[in-house]
Amino acid sequence: MKTVLWLAISRGYGAWGTLRKPLIALAAVVGLALPGATAANDGTLTISALGDSLIQGYGLPQDEGFVPVLENWLRARGHDVNVINAGVSGDTTAGGRARIDWTLADNPDALIVTLGGNDLLRGLDPAESRANLAAILEAASAAGVPVLISGMPAPGNYGPEFKRDFEGMYPELAEEYGALLYPDFLGPVSEKALSGMSLADLMQDDRIHPNAEGVRQIVEAIGPTVEALLELVDPAGGSG
Repeated sequence: MKTVLWLAISRGYGAWGTLRKPLIALAAVVGLALPGATAANDGTLTISALGDSLIQGYGLPQDEGFVPVLENWLRARGHDVNVINAGVSGDTTAGGRARIDWTLADNPDALIVTLGGNDLLRGLDPAESRANLAAILEAASAAGVPVLISGMPAPGNYGPEFKRDFEGMYPELAEEYGALLYPDFLGPVSEKALSGMSLADLMQDDRIHPNAEGVRQIVEAIGPTVEALLELVDPAGGSG
């Protein structure tokens, strides 16, 4: 992840300004159909995945993004579950904060939060990112929805204090709000980058977003923590 983010920062995330608006517009149009249409059947648990392009499935066929692959992985392991794609490409933690009430309006049984990558790419103050994530966790807590928050490491480009504050906000907020923590959403990619190996087999050509194989490995790695999240859901109909 350090290598991936460093490359993105050093390149200025070149095409992003061109891509961001149409992707957000598309996500908004798709999202209008979600309330009601995505309600789980009796006995089926619903997880909403709130995030950015890593959740939305940027650059991948619809069935190869994180959400459908995770849903299939969970079902293959015997879980009766629907996973809702609440990812918007380009979203920062502020965007997630603005959408959290809408996301919770679907009455999910559990919530996955994967935000902060775009804050990092833009060099936003970690204190601002932390406040936004805290508001998201506060809203989920008030709704009685258990949360899994996934973090990510920061490169050293912005200095040691930024790195400390950015990386530290995820475990600190997880502890404060009783959320499950998955330390690095792109864990398999990060491990390979740190070992100095090529990422070509896991990443798209932009070297920012995972390809289908990268998504598969990410799901395999985070899947057991998602199963732990499901264990926090009250099978009687509420969340605990």
